[in-house]
Amino acid sequence: MARLFGFSIEDNEKNPPGAISPVPPNKNDGQESYISSGFFGSYVDIEGVYRNENELIRRYRSMALYPECDSAIEDIVNEAIVSDTNDSPVSIELSNLNASDGIKKKLREEFKYILELLDFDKKAHEIFRNWYIDGRLYYNKVIDQKNPQDGIQELRYIDSAKMKYIRQVKKTRNDGLARAERDNPSTYDFPELEEYFIYTPGGSNQYGSSPAKGIKLTKDSVTYCTSGLVDRNKGSTLSWLHKSIKPLNQLMMIEDSLVIYRLSRAPERRIFYIDVGNLPKQKAEAYLRDVMQRYRNKLVYDANTGEVRDDKKFMSMMEDFWLPRREGGRGTEITTLPGGQNLGEITDINYFQKKLYRALNVPETRLQGDSGFSMGRSSEILRDEVKFSKFVGRMRKRFSEMFSDMLKTQLILKNIITPEDWEYMNDHIQYDFLYDNHFAELKDAELLRERLTLAEQTQQYIGKYYSNDYVRRNVLRQSDEEIIEQDKLIEKEIESGAIPDPAMAALDPMAGGAPAPGGALPPSNGGAPLDPPTPEAPETPTGGEI
Repeated sequence: MARLFGFSIEDNEKNPPGAISPVPPNKNDGQESYISSGFFGSYVDIEGVYRNENELIRRYRSMALYPECDSAIEDIVNEAIVSDTNDSPVSIELSNLNASDGIKKKLREEFKYILELLDFDKKAHEIFRNWYIDGRLYYNKVIDQKNPQDGIQELRYIDSAKMKYIRQVKKTRNDGLARAERDNPSTYDFPELEEYFIYTPGGSNQYGSSPAKGIKLTKDSVTYCTSGLVDRNKGSTLSWLHKSIKPLNQLMMIEDSLVIYRLSRAPERRIFYIDVGNLPKQKAEAYLRDVMQRYRNKLVYDANTGEVRDDKKFMSMMEDFWLPRREGGRGTEITTLPGGQNLGEITDINYFQKKLYRALNVPETRLQGDSGFSMGRSSEILRDEVKFSKFVGRMRKRFSEMFSDMLKTQLILKNIITPEDWEYMNDHIQYDFLYDNHFAELKDAELLRERLTLAEQTQQYIGKYYSNDYVRRNVLRQSDEEIIEQDKLIEKEIESGAIPDPAMAALDPMAGGAPAPGGALPPSNGGAPLDPPTPEAPETPTGGEI
């Protein structure tokens, strides 16, 4: 086999005998495990949609140039990638990671280094758009082979049409061993997978790629991120534009047919009825042609050259009609054939435009560019906008796998963590994108406002029908972790003097509490109720005076 270019950071030790399965690993990325052969990755589609992935990628790119499709793609990319002058479009979130502060600091530094290599602040929109249209994204991780501990030196973008991800089963035995394994299952040698990339500098041909025609790259030297949409029947990765192929074709055909209809029906055509009398057929036709030429020929004086030229206006038969009329009918007559009456009807165009937006998961209301943006309550938010917000969130989650792969390689090469540590840490590392969708902010603010209003209304029932713990859990919807965290923060702020102590504020006359004698606050007695003052006995009157 040809030499593999790149590097590998995976553990080369094989799995123990107990961790085996006859089913090859599958990552649900559309790339099935093939038996080693001469050609792979191509598919003959009888319906004519596509023959291989490269042809499909070229089709996606041509679709993205159509105005309606480009507008929908821009809506998706603008929601997913928010550019800000002060903040980065994405940041790493490590609040759920159980690690030391030193590890978290290194993770943030290395992630910032990855963003600088990608120039993500400036090219985030372009990177996400290429990933969304092609349905996949490739980056070559360039390192110094002599000093791999320096980490990734450069991240080079690779055109998706020039790369192919191969996952195939190693074919190491002959048919005799295979028959022996069928006879004795205990000698079955479980399949081993070989994973690598094939890079074709000039692009592959229409029949797909072949291992002998490209350069093999190791799996760890390339970052590979897919859209997550898979055609399981054909074993290929699709773009989210795939669902819009048919609606877009229908929209293009209906628009072309509408233009042709309007060009042919828009002009008002004239009808010439020429009286030919009793002339024979041949002479009548010749007389009709003579009349046609007489109306069409026109002598024009050209002031620039001083010549008189024949300005012939040849009219198409689709514009004017010349009809002979025999004796006994009416004489020569010129009438007008009206043009199309329903040329302003575009209901069918609007239908296919909405169908295209539905296929792209974009709300139909965004087609109306002149519609205003309402900043009302969340109850006024359209259901389609909520679905669109969730769709963009799924796109961000899938796109974040690119950062995970690059960060993993960087941390392992610099000996910050081990591959085993990454398996644990990866589940607790999140990537926080800037969010510009105002609907989510409105929803959270309204929920918090309703909870606080309800909690205020329950204050008079606390201690009589409900406890403070019940209100915090069922009204404010605080979890156990949030209750513990908020209690610690409140106690810390009381000690620092940022907020007053509620127990002392209850005894303050300005707050409605009972004042202490002499205007001073009584000392705290552990929260026990204070004894009321003993009333003095009245004096007995003397001398019979009342």
